[in-house]
Amino acid sequence: MVLFPNAKINLGLNILRKRDDGYHDLETVFYPIGLKDGLEFIENKANRINFTSSGIPLDIGIEENIVVKAFRLLAADFPLPGLDIHLHKVIPFGAGLGGGSSDAAFLLIGLNDYFNLGLTIDELKGYAFKLGADCSFFIENRPAFATGIGEKLQTIDLSLKGYFMVLIKPPFGVGTKEAYAGIKPSVPKFPLFSSIKLPLEKWKESIVNDFETSVFPLFPEIAQIKSRLSEMGAVYAAMSGSGSSVFGLFKHEPPINEDAFPADYFIWKEWISE
Repeated sequence: MVLFPNAKINLGLNILRKRDDGYHDLETVFYPIGLKDGLEFIENKANRINFTSSGIPLDIGIEENIVVKAFRLLAADFPLPGLDIHLHKVIPFGAGLGGGSSDAAFLLIGLNDYFNLGLTIDELKGYAFKLGADCSFFIENRPAFATGIGEKLQTIDLSLKGYFMVLIKPPFGVGTKEAYAGIKPSVPKFPLFSSIKLPLEKWKESIVNDFETSVFPLFPEIAQIKSRLSEMGAVYAAMSGSGSSVFGLFKHEPPINEDAFPADYFIWKEWISE
């Protein structure tokens, strides 16, 4: 079976409070985008997992990979055979795009369909949450308002269809610890659930990513990307999640010449079609 796990962006992200368990309650909107990895699995007769990868190099052990962890999670409850799994990695790491979570969620969906496990959407979300806070989002893979630590999802009627998106990531990621280090949780003046319903042209007045306040001073290059996208005419630009990528939404495709961003920056462009 061949699958194409896609990335997501965060439209706004507010850190509301720190919880007793050490995590933070937040609110954000997850939105799926067209940037995709490739994931394939086939049965083998060796009754073992053979995992290979291509594309962006993976610098972790096989059992540390979230895709293998997703298989192990289901294999603990169902008699799954051995698999040959290949991941072609395109979605960059440490970018706030949910690439690993998407890979894991798509494998859960694929295994459920291929082996007729009979798991419901809610049951798949339960397995996904054990792998990562934003992993559950990719089970339905539709725009959603997320609360809690990102696992409480409410599907919303939101479409960016017709906008052109430019996504930029410098050649480094941002660690979660670094991103949270300078955060001061607070309830926003403009609740995100209300602000997201405003015309996109008004988002920059009320929709923010709180991580920008802690990440930009540490990594001024990321702040410069946002400024550059705004100068190019983005109607709205923001950092995605706690990672190092920044996206801009445009009414028209902007010209991006060779000097717009350094050569080692990752650049993804697309007309949003859904």
